[in-house]
Amino acid sequence: MSNLTRRQLLIFFGASAGSAVIAPVVGENLLDSGAANAVVSRRFTPIRLPHPLPIYQEQNSYYATGIGQGNVLNATQDTRLTKYTIIDDVVVPPEYDRYVIVSWGDRVFANKEEYFGYNCDYTGFVPIYGDNDGYLWVNHEYVSYPITALAPDSPEDVAGFPESFPAVVGYAPTAVDRTLLGEFLYNMGGSVVRIARRDRNGRFSVVSDRNNRRLHTLSGLGINSDRTDAYKHVTSWGTKSYQKGDRNYLIGTGAAAKEVFPISSDGLGNKIIGTGHNCSGGTTPWGRILSAEENFQGSKSLFVGVQEAVKPNGTQTEYITGSSGAEFGMVGEKYGWIVEIDPADPNYRPRKHTALGRFRHENITMRVERGKKLVAYMGDDRRGGHTYKFVSAGNITEPKDKNNSNLFESGTLYVARYNANGTGKWIPLELNTPTNPNTPSEISAVEVAKLGKATNNGLVRLPRRNGVAGQTTDGGALSVTINTASNSITGATTSYAEADVLPAYRNKRLADFYPTQGAMLCDAFLAANLVGGSPTARPEDLEVHPRTKEVYIAYTDGAPGSDGYPDSRIFVVSKYTSAVNDAQPSGELFKITEDSADGTGLSFRWQRFAKGGEAGTKIGSGFANVDNLVFDKQGNVWGVTDMSTGSHNGFDVGATAEPKLIEHSVVGATSTSQTDADKNAATSDLVGIFGNNWLFYIPTRGPDAGEVVPFAYGPPRCEMTGPTFVGDTLIISIQHPGEDCPFNPQATLNRDIEMLNLDGTLFTQNRTLPRGSNWPSNIQGNALGAPRPSVIGIQVRRSP
Repeated sequence: MSNLTRRQLLIFFGASAGSAVIAPVVGENLLDSGAANAVVSRRFTPIRLPHPLPIYQEQNSYYATGIGQGNVLNATQDTRLTKYTIIDDVVVPPEYDRYVIVSWGDRVFANKEEYFGYNCDYTGFVPIYGDNDGYLWVNHEYVSYPITALAPDSPEDVAGFPESFPAVVGYAPTAVDRTLLGEFLYNMGGSVVRIARRDRNGRFSVVSDRNNRRLHTLSGLGINSDRTDAYKHVTSWGTKSYQKGDRNYLIGTGAAAKEVFPISSDGLGNKIIGTGHNCSGGTTPWGRILSAEENFQGSKSLFVGVQEAVKPNGTQTEYITGSSGAEFGMVGEKYGWIVEIDPADPNYRPRKHTALGRFRHENITMRVERGKKLVAYMGDDRRGGHTYKFVSAGNITEPKDKNNSNLFESGTLYVARYNANGTGKWIPLELNTPTNPNTPSEISAVEVAKLGKATNNGLVRLPRRNGVAGQTTDGGALSVTINTASNSITGATTSYAEADVLPAYRNKRLADFYPTQGAMLCDAFLAANLVGGSPTARPEDLEVHPRTKEVYIAYTDGAPGSDGYPDSRIFVVSKYTSAVNDAQPSGELFKITEDSADGTGLSFRWQRFAKGGEAGTKIGSGFANVDNLVFDKQGNVWGVTDMSTGSHNGFDVGATAEPKLIEHSVVGATSTSQTDADKNAATSDLVGIFGNNWLFYIPTRGPDAGEVVPFAYGPPRCEMTGPTFVGDTLIISIQHPGEDCPFNPQATLNRDIEMLNLDGTLFTQNRTLPRGSNWPSNIQGNALGAPRPSVIGIQVRRSP
């Protein structure tokens, strides 16, 4: 695709050729703080990534050769690089600076025993004095090595290497006990810190403020003392002041708070201990933050979590033995919600809005217009997860009125159903809604036609009910597939054939499966499956375009998994042929256009705006696994990638960092190559060609929409998350740098990687990179220091 011309951008934004420019030409400064219609004169040089992109044929690019060092490469029709070295830093264009605002472990609270949490994610800014001073909210999603080798899912071979917990916090755990589980939960949730521009360069830094505080997964643990069960005395996890449970509990709103929480086994009614697993979110016009609880589900191996499965009445089936939920008495039905926080008001008790449904929330975006209904869009980030819309019962009077929070307490939650012809409808999740679950053989029809089989047998999950399809227990999920499947060792049935099971689920109503609206909302994922909502390709982020009101959706990964199967009639779920340039199931960017002007209607149109995969594939746009999105003032969409840590640059995690086979002739989604039985290659490993996770922007409309312009990449094994524009600064989190790899001693990795040229032919690149990361310690004078998740600012480089 070619570069957007100035005229094309004017036409795209609805101006005449003689009007003042209202959007920058590709390559101009996109972080300008001036008016949207001002001519922007400064330009930036796109950073050079390892893989070919069309932009490199049209513009010079910046290739980093060291920390703060690099060369400008001239535009050329041959964009192949036969050698590439990854730098352990946040690499930005040479016209820009990046700097750290706050890092994990920073003591920025009144109680100096407390510290800034781990794995920063969503950021939201609530101004006090314009764009120069305000409260920054930061989500803390989860914990992972190198915080300690005792963290969930740590590679086995990292034991004995230095850990960051003792280096940064001064705590050296030796066993998974209550103290460690509590400290894990303390490191999740969120932080409120006031930031202001206090130096001559206009950079943000944290300033002292009485409202600086933590809200974490054990906030309010002290209310356990009100219980009458065995958890009555579980009110702390250590001897430090912040480890002694307080009464800063949360509350719920909506149907589940009225109909489910009063019967929860904790006996605490509408009081809730903490918020955790906070991924992305949204910032309201009335100055509050909406934080999304995502991967709250626990298991034997992922023991930092709670029970996801619920009974028909909406309460958890049981505690998971060995989990943090079981350790502290945290009942599962109280997690997996959208949480509202007021950074400027510590007396506002945070609340979980249950009318928005309980599922693995990634984020929330809203349409807030005077005199209209409040409309919110959300995604369930799992394989086969759904896309949702909430429409409030009441109307907005003034967008900045904090009473708008009450609109989240009552309304209708809808799930999207995509049709292959580009239309769609919103299905209400209400007790009288008819049930019509998807048929595995239908949603997997495209893959079956191409490959003769469906990955995971076209899995659909439905609520298990006693007496339905021969079941003898209530609660949790029943797996339905094209054919019956059994455990090869025990012979036990693991999934049931669609022909045997689906008749018992059809032509009923949600009320036949849930006694109350609140109970159904606690099981929103399975309820959405029941009514025929489209299973999708992991909806990560949704954003409403500020001008067109179109809804942009980042579907990050099309491969099916243990939770479900994305509808293959809508999404690319597999690599269907051995052709090296065939489409890759590495995510896509959709947009929804509502048929109703105010977004409250029941029908919409959808289209694929951009497709993940190498630019040399048949339909690839040159990125993989797009995640968080944000619009700038000119209407460009910015995106970050979320490639799996264990696939970065084609190396697995751990001390050994074994190379993964990147084989473009691989066929399938998660299966091994069908072209050579000796090739243990998975389609998902193809993302290794893209290097580290990175930040890009693309124009959103017009004949050349979809041009990918790289702006930054992060340190090894990190994820760049939560981009927020504040005046001339882009604030963004650097999550889990060096994840699941030792940071000391550092090791250098090198390998050859098979890649696609823009013409769809193969070439080989030799790539060199650090095994893990020491960022940001390495840019602060400690070359082998511990990596620390951080929030940074990016702004135009200022003259000395």
